[in-house]
Amino acid sequence: MLAEPLAGVPLAPLLPLFHRFNREHFEGSLSQADGTSLVSVRWSDGRMRRSAGLYRYGHDRSGAAISEIVLSRPLLEPLPLEATASTLCHEMIHAWVHRVLQADEVHGPHFRARMAAINGAQREFVVSVRHRFPVPAQPPRWLARCPSCGLVSPYRRRRQGVACRLCCERFHGGRWHARYQLVFEPASAA
Repeated sequence: MLAEPLAGVPLAPLLPLFHRFNREHFEGSLSQADGTSLVSVRWSDGRMRRSAGLYRYGHDRSGAAISEIVLSRPLLEPLPLEATASTLCHEMIHAWVHRVLQADEVHGPHFRARMAAINGAQREFVVSVRHRFPVPAQPPRWLARCPSCGLVSPYRRRRQGVACRLCCERFHGGRWHARYQLVFEPASAA
């Protein structure tokens, strides 16, 4: 088990965990030869309340390159350190797929293979595709239906370009395909 945070220090420092997991599970590939991290890691400013973490990349408003992992302070602060470790490792897999493999996938085959390898190599925490942390329940505003299999999923917001994961995995090896784009309907009309 990971050590509990010290009294008065409710959140674990992320950078030491990042470097440890980079050594143990990513062969140091998320750092440059001089030890500089390819990805910045930080706690959210308190506004992330629906997602435990995210990996984002691109450019900021000034045009500077962004490659960062952000973990949710409101969701993870009250939970055991294992939740932080699991979430950080999950987001590091996203960064590894993007920065090292240069693959364009979300929870595709590369992600799932690395997740299985990490889970098989240690017992401190479990990395999963979806977290099971307590999140305040809010009714969905939208229902998204797959035009192929008919699966219906609740959403808080309409999302552009979202496709049915099951159909994409079944028929296109986990790659996104326009044929399976979800159709959104207001939840009250369903």
